[in-house]
Amino acid sequence: MDENQKYEIIKKLVETNGNKKTAALKIRCTPRHISRLIKGYKEKGKAFFIHGNRGRQPSITLSEDTKKLILDLYRTKYYDCNLTHFSELLNEMEDIKVSVGTITSILRKEFILSPMATRSSRKALKKELKDLQAKTKSMKKAAVIQSSILDIEDSHPRRPRCAYFGEMLQMDASMHEWFGGIKTHLHVAIDDATGQMLGAYFDEQETLKGYYNVLNQVLTNYGIPYQFFTDNRTVFEYKRKYEKKKEASVEKDTFTQFGYACKQLGIDIQTSSVPQAKGRVERVFGTLQSRLVVELRLRGVSSIEEANKFLYSYIKKFNKRFALPIDSIKSVFETQPDNDKINLTLAVISSRKIDNGSCIKYHNEYYLPVNAYGVAVHYRKGTTAMVIKAFDGDIYCCIGEQVYLLELLPHHKPSSKAFDLATLPEKPKKKYIPPMSHPWKQASFERYLKKQLHRNNIA
Repeated sequence: MDENQKYEIIKKLVETNGNKKTAALKIRCTPRHISRLIKGYKEKGKAFFIHGNRGRQPSITLSEDTKKLILDLYRTKYYDCNLTHFSELLNEMEDIKVSVGTITSILRKEFILSPMATRSSRKALKKELKDLQAKTKSMKKAAVIQSSILDIEDSHPRRPRCAYFGEMLQMDASMHEWFGGIKTHLHVAIDDATGQMLGAYFDEQETLKGYYNVLNQVLTNYGIPYQFFTDNRTVFEYKRKYEKKKEASVEKDTFTQFGYACKQLGIDIQTSSVPQAKGRVERVFGTLQSRLVVELRLRGVSSIEEANKFLYSYIKKFNKRFALPIDSIKSVFETQPDNDKINLTLAVISSRKIDNGSCIKYHNEYYLPVNAYGVAVHYRKGTTAMVIKAFDGDIYCCIGEQVYLLELLPHHKPSSKAFDLATLPEKPKKKYIPPMSHPWKQASFERYLKKQLHRNNIA
């Protein structure tokens, strides 16, 4: 249109011998340039006003084959990716370097929006699709157009970050089809000040085991944080109401287990029933459900063990992409505890009774309390014992103020004195038994139980 307007102005100027200054004001150029346009018009006519780049493609233009390849990759291999993640994966795995804006325009022509698209973008596309549906007569085409509209996740309100690294860790779990077409729970701990993912663990359910594994990663890699901010799960906040005839089970009381472990480490626990209060970790789950699912699918992950192994490398990649640098942020993590203390602190406790065979039944197996030299220790039937399953799987037993090892009692003897060759008995080696300073002593644990409000109410 600009070229045609210039042509009409110059044509009228030449035919009427008009004023060059007036024509210069209309075209917004100098009178000297008007003289050039008059000369070109007299020599070449209307063809002189056609721009030299008309019909030429820029050197950086993507070819049609590349555009089709990007569209096919998104539909078949990288579906459900947000477009920023899709751009990163194309560069990393397909060696195709394109901007997010270019990808947006390619997909937008096929009525494909990002899963993280805004409400206004969704409304604009919906209006455009309705106009197309009104014009088209094919029901099949109308159905295809309608299916192109994607649902958009609700946003979460913002909240100021904490001042220090380790001041508050938001912890939660998300149930989703992360891999293999099955629903699993991803347990995550996020630092509020920097947004760093400090620990992550997959489990079949939202369990004490999952949160213990996340806490173990935090303690091993960073140290002891000041506070956890979580939801009102039974692991963190006691809500269960027992009937009058039923007694509270220490083994099922996961709040007591996790709460006592945090008490020994000096970690404060705050809970909230409002998801928006811990919006940092909720938004992280939105990001992970968009990105991690694709990453796990591309790696062929199909089991919880494989997924947990992959998380070790993915946490570094996630923090490098999304977390704030911690160079200028002061850390308030306390000194990292040693492995023995972590192993004994993150323990699962169960209350048992000594049977008439001086054994303890635990997980359908019989165990015999032994001392450090492997010599069996006998107690009266009905004696209360506290079974301690350490984080690494070792099992101990605390009776009163004394700690013993638990030796699995086999169903049959491994050998026979009458029929097998006699061998010299080995000198018993002293085995490691936690000292009395360990955090799960029976007396101190029982004192902690009595301080709990729900224990007083039950009593």
